[in-house]
Amino acid sequence: MSNSTTRVHELNLYRQYFELVSSGQKTTEVRVKYPHLADLAAGDTIRFRIKGTDETCDVNVLRVTEYPDFEALLDGEGPANVNPTATRDQQLTNIRTIYGPEKEALGALAVKIELVAS
Repeated sequence: MSNSTTRVHELNLYRQYFELVSSGQKTTEVRVKYPHLADLAAGDTIRFRIKGTDETCDVNVLRVTEYPDFEALLDGEGPANVNPTATRDQQLTNIRTIYGPEKEALGALAVKIELVAS
């Protein structure tokens, strides 16, 4: 029986992160606390897409935790959960390349995810 109240959020991912999510290696997604993500909650589904392609991957949201910035997020969640292929410092640099200081100032969200079995 399906849950008709499950909300599906569609979000884009870069290929390198998509591959980590779709293989089950990446268990925490990092996002800026944008207003359109304010209602993201445990029990929701995220459909990740590689922008400009039909490649998608669905995950269940297990938990959403707010942090003041990306450093606090990596320290709180553990870098290996965010990206098991990069060091904490590499991840911080990569995240800040994607999201500039004005975006980080909005706050950071750690989204604990679990791959949906296909």
